[in-house]
Order: sequence, then C-alpha cells, then structure tokens
Amino acid sequence: MCGIAGLMTVSAANAAMDFGRIARHMADTLAHRGPDDAGVWFDRSGVALAHRRLAILDLTPAGHQPMISASGRFVLVFNGEIYNHLELRTSVEKSESAIWRGHSDTETLLTCFEVWGVEKTLRKSVGMFALALWDRQERTLMLARDRFGEKPLYYGWQGQSFFFASELKALAAYPGWQGEVDRDALALQMRYGYVPLPYSIWRNVRKLLPGSYLVLPMTTSALAEIPEPSFYWRARDMVNEGVRVDLDDRQATDELDALIRRTISGQAIADVPLGAFLSGGVDSSTVVALMQSQSERPIKTFTIGFTEKDYNEAEYAKAVASHLGTKHTELYVTPADVMAVVPRLAQMYDEPFSDVSQLPTHLVSAMARQHVTVSLSGDGGDELFGGYNRYFLGRSLWHGMRGIPVGFRRLASRCITSISPSRWDSFGRHLPYRFKQPMFGDRAHKLASLLAAKSMEDIYKWLVSYERQPELLVMMNGENALNYDTWAELEMRSLRCDDSSERMMFNDLVGYLTDDILCKVDRAAMAASLEVRVPFLDHRIAEFAWQLPLCMKIRDGKGKWLLRQVLYRYVPQALIERPKQGFGVPIDSWLRGPLRDWAEGLLDVSRLRREGFINPVLVHNKWHEHLSGRRNWQYWLWNILMFQAWHERWLGQR
Repeated sequence: MCGIAGLMTVSAANAAMDFGRIARHMADTLAHRGPDDAGVWFDRSGVALAHRRLAILDLTPAGHQPMISASGRFVLVFNGEIYNHLELRTSVEKSESAIWRGHSDTETLLTCFEVWGVEKTLRKSVGMFALALWDRQERTLMLARDRFGEKPLYYGWQGQSFFFASELKALAAYPGWQGEVDRDALALQMRYGYVPLPYSIWRNVRKLLPGSYLVLPMTTSALAEIPEPSFYWRARDMVNEGVRVDLDDRQATDELDALIRRTISGQAIADVPLGAFLSGGVDSSTVVALMQSQSERPIKTFTIGFTEKDYNEAEYAKAVASHLGTKHTELYVTPADVMAVVPRLAQMYDEPFSDVSQLPTHLVSAMARQHVTVSLSGDGGDELFGGYNRYFLGRSLWHGMRGIPVGFRRLASRCITSISPSRWDSFGRHLPYRFKQPMFGDRAHKLASLLAAKSMEDIYKWLVSYERQPELLVMMNGENALNYDTWAELEMRSLRCDDSSERMMFNDLVGYLTDDILCKVDRAAMAASLEVRVPFLDHRIAEFAWQLPLCMKIRDGKGKWLLRQVLYRYVPQALIERPKQGFGVPIDSWLRGPLRDWAEGLLDVSRLRREGFINPVLVHNKWHEHLSGRRNWQYWLWNILMFQAWHERWLGQR
C-alpha cells in the first residue's frame, strides 16, 4: 500500500514554482502510508507526481515510483495491489514482446497501458487501487480508482492548479491552500456520519467515484471545468444487466466456495509477512477458514478483546482460531488504550468521520502490524450477502406496522422512549436466547423512532441516519441546505430492482460500504502502515452474489445464508451462531465518565456559537439528556464530537 500525490498547473504565473518540491512535500504528509521509500517526478511545464511506498511486491529498487514506462511515454504513481498482475503479464506478452525490469504490479500496469490503453487495462485488472498516469505524448493526466473504492483518491482545484492525493492532508500541504468548509457536505456528514461520495468536507475537492477514471488534458479550459469521470465498471450495471443463476443450494455453495478460494489464493501473494483479522463472525471466519485451508502452515490471525462483555468478541474468535489451527494473537485493551487513540482521530481521518469502530479497528491494525505487513479482512460480506438486520427486520417491521394508524404508532413510540435504555437492557437480559440483542435498550429506542415511518424507504433512511433533519443542526448561514444528491441516491434512481431488501443492500454497497467501512479500514490500518485486502470485494464474487436469488442470501429470518453454508464446511455451526454484535466500544458510558471533560470542551455552547457551524441549542439539550441517563445519544454526540475535533485540528490555527 502506498500514498500518492501530485499537481498540474497551466498558469504562467506559476512557471517559477518548484513543482518537484511541492509534490514531495504533499507526499511526505502521507509517510505513514509509505514508510519504505519516497520518490518524485516532475516536468517544468507544470506537472509533478509524488509517491510514498509501502513495499509489498518486488522489494528491490525496481519497484520504485514514480515509474516511467519502457518507452518513456507514461509516468505512473500507484497505490494498491493488482492481484492478477502475473496473468496480465502473460497475456500482454502474447501481443507484444516485453522486457521486464522487475516483478512489481506497477510495471505490469504500465506495460498494459502502453499495449492495451487505459480502459481495457482497467477492465482486465483485478485488485484495489488508486493511481495517476501522466501521458507525456498527449499531455494528459489520468486518475483511476478501483471498482468499490477500496483505495481513496481525492482531487480538486485552486485557481489554475489541479491537485490530487490519497488523503486530504496532502492537499492541505499545497502552497496557499485555502480550504473552505462545504456546509452542504457537512449537513450530509451530520446525517450519515461520513461525507458521502462524491463530496468532501472542502469546497472544490471531490472523491473520485469507484470504478471510474478521469482524463484531464493540460489546458486552461479543462481546469476551468473539470470533466466528468468515465466508467470502466459500475455496480449499477452489475445489477441491472445481471442474469439470475439457476443453481440448487449445493451447486451455489460449491460455486461460492470455489470463487472465494480462488480470490484468497490471489490475495495471499506478497513478498512480506501476511495474516488476517478474525472476529469470530461469519465474514472474517470464512476468509480465515479458506485461507488456512490453502496454507501448509498456520496462518497468523489477530483479534482484540474488551473487558466489557457486551462489546467483546475475542472469545469467539479464539474458538474459531483454535478449531482451524491458526497462529492466533489476541490483545485485550483497556478503556485507556482505546481513549488514547481519540486525540489522533482528526489527524488520522482528516475529514469528519464518526463510525466508533474506527477506534478498535486502528488498535487491531496496530497490533497486527507488529507481526505482518498485510492483513486480509472480511468486509463486504454483509452488503453482498444480506447480513445487516435491516435487510430483513426492517422489511418485517414495515409489513407488520403499515396497517396500523400512525397515531397509535406514535403513542407506542412515546411509551417505549419513556423507559430509559438501561431499564430496557435489564428487561432484555431475561428474554429467550433467540431474542437477545447487544445494547437491547438502544435498539428498543431505535425501533420506537421508526414507528412513524410512512414507507419502507423512510425506514431505511432513518436506520442509516444519525440526524434526520441535518438542515436544523447545521447553521447554513443563508445557504440552502442539502442541495447535494449523494452518489448512492443518484444510482438508486436508475436501479432496476423492486425488492426492498435488495434495494437496501445496493444502497449500502455503493454508499455505506465505500464511504464508511472501506474508509474506516483504510485510514485506521494505514495509520499503522498496514495493508488490508478485502477478498469479498473481488468483482467476480460481487457479480455472482447479485446473480443469486434473495432466498440464497436471506432465509429463515437470517442473513448470509449461502455464505454460512460455505463456512460450515470448515467450522462447526455451534462456533458461529450468535446474535450479530458489531465492532464497537462503550462510548455511551465513557462520555459520562473518562471522556466527559474532553467532550464538554468541544461541545461548549459558547464555542459552538463562536465557530458558527453547529446549532448549540440542539447539542446542549441532547448532551444533558445523555448525561442524565434518560436517553443514550452516544452516536449522535460522537458525530458532533468528531466534527468538532476535526475543526479544532484543521481550522483551529486560522
């Protein structure tokens, strides 16, 4: 894994700029992404590419970047891995004799770009990547991103200069940077807990869309109006143009087993130590099981545990690891260990980001990095195989309540929320096992909030929203709130799929997965200089998953049915079956205890009023409700706190 950065300018006034020095300075802010090597290439006409390297394949100087093609036409900086690059080498050699200088996937890409062109190469590539390619002949800059957005790529413009980077902190290192908060993007962040595609927290800075590439000629007109990206692969087309497979249960299980095995075999190639995260849940256990089944030696697995029972999955992971015979490492962390990460989050993510599992994700990454340089992860299984409760419980809830008058539903909602979450938790402990849920009180209050929904779409949007009316929370300063359509919303409008569960899965696939899950893992792991690979996001697995009928994903009130059948070939069902837990930390009690002083400083009413972004009255009311224990606003408050911490780090010095 690596970090990339660069710039292109057409302004005559910038002719005296030291482009190489600027690009190098931008890339040096990404040293955590690439501690092993650094490089820069520039052309005095106004373009520069810079790279920070985490060496994974070809550890020799032959893998150094920026890399120039054999003909001298192309210059490439590349972040990620092309898992089928050896196949691509063999294929390209059939059409043109190639002289290889090393065995890196970067060199493979460069040769393929020369022989096949950009789009054909991207279509043939299997992997995760973000890259920038300078064509010295055509004088064009091309940016590209992998199919699901596993690797980040931001781009933007300031005056007559265009710049790009793996993380926003590199753009902020550009001379004369004048970042302005985009309040519409902030309103979206207050709703979702992240800034969704294609926006960023800064005006005039965007995220490149997954599965797309952007070609920018070095002309004044191009920089005046950045062209729209082109797509070499699109999740919407995968769904709209896919054909359902006609397989029985055994055949489908065999096919998925073979697909995952092939993918893991390709992703387990590295010139450095490699392991896997293991939580003991369906997704990570499946990855580890098939990884171990193809290894002659025990693979290295990693998990982290908590002393708080409701948040601890380490015992389940240990049981799975023991059954599979992995070399397992677990680390039990204290609240002090977790809270020590909190002050680093604004620097780590450099955009407001509020998924609380960012904390344990970084801790398990830092622990794994002491033993390996690459780790495989089970992310993506929920979105592809129907794992989230909302895909079936939300649907059941709507079918059960839509015939009940709204007035009765609102009354029931008030009755449920009149009982504190802690009292609901006490009640939940006495329920039969099949009805037990972690954080039962929080879930009861969340259920109550859904009772006034008018449609299945309302239920979904409410379930994924931290704040349902962000236009009241963000002080817009006269601007119209929420002028932006997210990428997920735009894609949903042309989705040819009527089933509500599948529509929710697709929405998560093109929104929540990329903007939350993959962003969380990338920043948390790269802050520890650890590369994370995600086998389920091989596009061939994703395409197969979408060809399956829903009954092979959701069956008997449970999600991931087919994935479970694969897993049960390797791990006893008894080691896996339990209520879905997630990967969180007890932020609710910490905000009332050890994090209280930190939180109160950021949520101070006079401070909020002075800064002018967040409505201080709403924050004050919810903060005091939370402190009293009447309501649990942990996620809502964490969302505000992450923006405030980001504001302090990135705007506080102005």
